[in-house]
Amino acid sequence: MNNLAVISLGGSIIAPDKVDSAFLRQLNEALRTYLREDKSRKIILVCGGGAPARVYQQAMREIQEDIDSEELDWLGIRATHINGQLVKAMLSDFCTDNLIIDPTGHINFRGQVLVAAGWKPGFSTDNDAVILAERFEGKLIINLSNIAKVYTDDPKKNPDAKPLDSISWADYRAMVGNQWTPGKSTPFDPIASKRAEKMQMRVVCADGRNIQNTMDILYGRPFLGTVIGDGNA
Repeated sequence: MNNLAVISLGGSIIAPDKVDSAFLRQLNEALRTYLREDKSRKIILVCGGGAPARVYQQAMREIQEDIDSEELDWLGIRATHINGQLVKAMLSDFCTDNLIIDPTGHINFRGQVLVAAGWKPGFSTDNDAVILAERFEGKLIINLSNIAKVYTDDPKKNPDAKPLDSISWADYRAMVGNQWTPGKSTPFDPIASKRAEKMQMRVVCADGRNIQNTMDILYGRPFLGTVIGDGNA
């Protein structure tokens, strides 16, 4: 599907502590302009959990210390559904499908926008974005969070960590590993990374709060961020 943009919209920017309605209003306006300019343009938005996921997961850990990780994942998934329903409502005139919570199920995608959220335990919504990109023949995923670039290490813990403009899948996956834990914070989920590498996709990691930068990525202009993918490092 040409003219398709797949955006993994991090919960950290939808609801960093509460819903950031000012950010969503600006994003709404920018995406509407982009879509109206060319009716063949399509966007898949996959929404993360953000603060609601963390709040409920932390509450569960406080209630029961040895809680099963699958139960924690389900709490995070339900949080993505709340965020996803909000974004779907925001773009409802462009989106004819209901909120997608199973990327492998029946999807019409007759409108210009498809909004998806968490599916099942074992990975984050990044993996849902990869599955949908694979299904609708998208080769680029725009991964928007609250970090501007991928670093060589966690910059909060290592002051010598360096920002990267590009990195191969092999090098990136060596950094983040192969394991998923509920609430895990990496620029792009390890499970999703394995699948994206296999499908020879590229992922752009960028700060989604900079809406002009997001639009620069969509329009193919120079942007600030990190490209993950082979042949780009």
